[in-house]
Amino acid sequence: MDSTDLWATRIFVATSKDFLLALHLLKLCAKKTQSESTGTKNGDMFSIWNYDGKIAYEDIIKVTEDFDIRYCIGTGGYGSVYKAQLPSGNVIALKKLHRLEAEDPTFDKCFKNEVKMLTEIRHRNIVKLHGYCLHKRCMFLVYEYLEKGSLFCVLSNDIEAVELDWTKRVDIIKAIAHAISYMHHECVPTIVHRDISSNNILLNSNLEAFVSDFGTAKLLDPDSSNQTLVVGTYGYIAPELAYTMAVTEKCDVYSFGVVVLEILMGIHPGELLTSLSSSSTQHVMLSKILDQRLPPPNPMVAQDIFFAATIAFACLRTKAKSRPTMKWVSQEFCSHRKPLANPLHTVSLWQLKNQETYMMGDSKTQS
Repeated sequence: MDSTDLWATRIFVATSKDFLLALHLLKLCAKKTQSESTGTKNGDMFSIWNYDGKIAYEDIIKVTEDFDIRYCIGTGGYGSVYKAQLPSGNVIALKKLHRLEAEDPTFDKCFKNEVKMLTEIRHRNIVKLHGYCLHKRCMFLVYEYLEKGSLFCVLSNDIEAVELDWTKRVDIIKAIAHAISYMHHECVPTIVHRDISSNNILLNSNLEAFVSDFGTAKLLDPDSSNQTLVVGTYGYIAPELAYTMAVTEKCDVYSFGVVVLEILMGIHPGELLTSLSSSSTQHVMLSKILDQRLPPPNPMVAQDIFFAATIAFACLRTKAKSRPTMKWVSQEFCSHRKPLANPLHTVSLWQLKNQETYMMGDSKTQS
């Protein structure tokens, strides 16, 4: 074989190898495309964490019988929540946007915002997100299922409220404080929930608390003005939002204060909040506002209740800058440096509001 034939053979072999390699790559790409097209069939984008990866949109439709009302366990401002048992046996909670809202770009943005928040959050007292589905028919989030439902519902039920004894209530207050502190001080950028309320605190079978519903959550960019429409639940919104739309962490701090009083009182403290600025609180004792469905707390728990109430009133200060940070609140709940409490029937709300021990300095109140 002469040199010309030898080179021609080498070129043919090399070209054949390239062709086979290209053909192999094309096959791989075809498989990947086929796999991806299956995942996005009919405009469906589906992602699941912590499960076997075999859950599909059709499975959700099947186990809820196309979101039949019988599976609905709650309805909120952004959608309805359904309980569903997957083929694997796992029970999940599905938060589905109302159909008309799913077609609204504004609500689509809120849905994606909640996904973004939850995929970046990892805290033991924040509800876990297992996945989501964006489909042309509907959009929904896949949460862990928490058996006891919302704190509001438990407090509204006389039998379940008694189950929630004073020790459990103090533990719930601490758990909420730790979760909000995490969002404010450990997430970068800071996350402000903007809708802390008893409806958005969920309880598991052990009555442990988890913060939920990030549909209105906002990432606070230090370079932005943080101007937004007023959001939140009536009765929990910080007073400054009546005249300014500047959202800060201190809005969550105020809402936390309302929830703490609600836990201690067993009902929303609406009338009490309106009377805080008057002198009438001098004659209202702490023991009188506590949930009367429970027996009086023992001295040790009474000290925790006194401390929690003191923190609540600090969080409810009219001036946002005077409220403590959630980091400070969380740390105080973890410390053993608690004020010595007199018997609760001798402590007035006016005294709680004016506790010298908790006149926080700049380092404790700045954002």
